[in-house]
Parts: sequence; structure tokens; C-alpha cells
Amino acid sequence: MENAAQIGLFGAAGAAGRSIAHALSVAGRRYRVIGRGREALQASFGHDPLAAIAGWNPDDPASIAAAAAGLQTAVYLVGVPYHQFEQHPLLMQKTLDGLRAAGVQRLILIGTVYPYGRARSLPVTESHPREPHTFKGKMRLAQENLVIDAHGRNGLETLVLRLPDFYGPGVDRSLVHGVFEGAAHGSRAQMIGPIDVPHEFVFMPDVGPVVERLSRTPEAFGRVLHLAGAGTTTQRAIAERAYALAQREPKLMVANKTMLRVMGVFNPLLREMVEMHYLLTDPVILDDSALTKLIGPVMKTSYEAGIAQSLAAAQRAIPQTGVQPA
Repeated sequence: MENAAQIGLFGAAGAAGRSIAHALSVAGRRYRVIGRGREALQASFGHDPLAAIAGWNPDDPASIAAAAAGLQTAVYLVGVPYHQFEQHPLLMQKTLDGLRAAGVQRLILIGTVYPYGRARSLPVTESHPREPHTFKGKMRLAQENLVIDAHGRNGLETLVLRLPDFYGPGVDRSLVHGVFEGAAHGSRAQMIGPIDVPHEFVFMPDVGPVVERLSRTPEAFGRVLHLAGAGTTTQRAIAERAYALAQREPKLMVANKTMLRVMGVFNPLLREMVEMHYLLTDPVILDDSALTKLIGPVMKTSYEAGIAQSLAAAQRAIPQTGVQPA
């Protein structure tokens, strides 16, 4: 019965949704996965008896309310095409209307570092000014403000959890996904430089347990919190480690900002990445001491272990073409 679930994951089909769902399942909690396409959800979660599957139309508050019926907590993970960030605040407002109509008590927004703009100091705490200079940052800021302003109204409590860039097994939207593909196939990895600047990545399987704990921590709501990665590394260090584990010499093709502009003439995604390039030259490194003070120590997978797991997943995904014996 779908309404037996108390927590629902809106936009569950992505990497964060899979991580949170796994953590909920390990904790023995029933959950509902909500997305535009039931087929993709069935493929990812249909094997789990604790999972219920629901479709929705995020443009329709009535559809949102129906998908949220009976839930105590909603986790919002909805992505939009990278060239359509103006949809973020619009969809957020419709979702808030639908959640209120359904009587949902708590909302967790999984956010990003985009609303901060350029870091004025490192590491960045939750009190850092939010002054984005990019369109995408302004749209994410508007989305966050809707969630923050909704706290304490109409019986709804809200929480924003900001994450840095992420990576992990099968996470194809990661900045370093091409590294694991290249190392697994023995091909050239396409990267966006500079690749020697310290950068922070959170290992996606580490996110789920944190969200699961926050969802049952009442004092977390009404706040903004950070989840940081396992320290800093560089894209080059990740690449060198991945190729070494694959017993191959690194083969890297690094595009700088100028090359992004040129390639963006033909590739809309690369064109949209130009304005966010500052995060590679002047990265935002998060301080998550407020989170650990609230819920205690957070398990963080080392880069060494995370790279090994990510490479192994890329190797498993390679089609086996060997001739079977008669």
C-alpha cells in the first residue's frame, strides 16, 4: 500500500535518489519514489519490497498533492535541463503548493553551492553571503528562498542541505565521470580544466545515510546545513589514481574555458557550463561542522576507496563481447 510510506523522494531516478533510497531500505523504512517515468523507477527500485512507486507531473500541483498523499516527509531532488534553470523556482513553488495541500509536514531540499557565488573565504560556512553572480546561481537562490521562507507556514517545516560536486559508481553527471570511463576503456578521458586546483567532491553513496538521519532529526528543520566531501583533492589526482588502478597510463584531454566557449557552439551543455567555470578556478569548499555537531560523526569514503569503487562500476558496465565456447 503506497500510503504506508512516510517519506517520499521527489525526482528519485537520479544518483542522489538511489543513494537515499538505499539508506532508507537499509534502515528498514518504507519509502515512496516519485518521478515522471514509472518505467525508470521500476527498473531502479522495483526489486525493493520497501519501495512504493508513484508517477507525477511536477507542473501540476494536483498531481504533486496526489503523489504526496500520506507522506510525513518529502525529499526534493528534482533536476532540470542545464539550459532551463529558470524552471527551478517555478517547479519548487508548485511542489510547495502540492505538499501543503497533501498535509506534508517536512521538506528537505538537496541543494548546491551555486547560491553562494564566489567564495569570500574558505572553508565556506552556512553564514557565508549568498550573492550569486551567475544566472544559474540566481535561480538556485530563488529556489532556496522559497523553501526557507516556507518554514513554519501551513504546518510545514523545511531544511536545505547543500552539497558540493559529487561522484561515485554509475554517477554519469559527475565532473569526473569521464575519468572512470576512460580508465575502464583505455581511452582518452575528456575533462574540464584547470585540473590541478584543489577541489571537493562528495561520494554519492555517503549522502543517503546523512539524509536518512536528518529526516528523523526534528531539530534539523528550519536550518540550512552543509555536507562536505572527504577533504580536497584535484581532478588530476583522481585521474592518475583511476588509470593506475586500471593499470594504464593516463590519457587526458583537458578543455579550458576558451575551448568550452568554442565547443559550446555545437554542444549546448558545454555552452551552459561556461558561466559556472569559476567553480573550477575558485572552488567553493564547504565546512560541515554544523552538521556533525547536530547528528554526530558522518562516515565519509576516502577518495582512494571512492575512486576504486567508481572505476569498478565503470569496468562492470563494459559489454562482454567474448565468444562463448560451444
